[in-house]
Amino acid sequence: MTDAVVFDLDGVLIDSEPLWDDVRRGVVASAGRDWPADATEALQGMSTPEWSAYLTDIGVPGSAEEVATRVIDGMVERYRSHLPLLPGAVEAVQRLASRWPLGLASSSPRRLIDTVLESARLTEHFRVTVSTEEVGAGKPSPAVYNEVVGRLGADSSQVVAIEDSSNGLRSASAAGLRVIAVPNANYPPQDDALALADVVVHSLDEVTTDLVS
Repeated sequence: MTDAVVFDLDGVLIDSEPLWDDVRRGVVASAGRDWPADATEALQGMSTPEWSAYLTDIGVPGSAEEVATRVIDGMVERYRSHLPLLPGAVEAVQRLASRWPLGLASSSPRRLIDTVLESARLTEHFRVTVSTEEVGAGKPSPAVYNEVVGRLGADSSQVVAIEDSSNGLRSASAAGLRVIAVPNANYPPQDDALALADVVVHSLDEVTTDLVS
């Protein structure tokens, strides 16, 4: 049986990874620093304190908090001009919310989670939303999924996660959830992470109530 469903946000409901990458690269470039070859993948799943510290470590001036504010301001500006919802995102949320309580386990800061859900008119469909900045560590740590499952009052073994990235898949699996992978073609997960998924689909349209149950 399934007690609840937990969505990731970035890469699952919104095509935000290219925006995160572009905004962060801009901040690094404006500081006159080079973008490390492994930075894009390394940053996926990190909490706000983690990725902002990473950027200061590679030479972006200012405190981690100041760098985070700079990047998040850039993301809010992008979202206000265009919210990059992925095909089938709204319908998938509505479809699953009609049958199960929903949670959201996201690496985005609270400000961006609320902006996206409000703009997409999806806020009411989520019983619980948690940002990795509100727990002890970002993905691949299971902390954010543990927190969501605990707030839902569910048994982790009876909860289904919907994820796309390597760190997200590892996080949900480590928390004991069953996992549906919806890989992002532009940022595909590593093979060992994808192997942790119980089911792999190619789009949110395939995430039906029958599949989840």
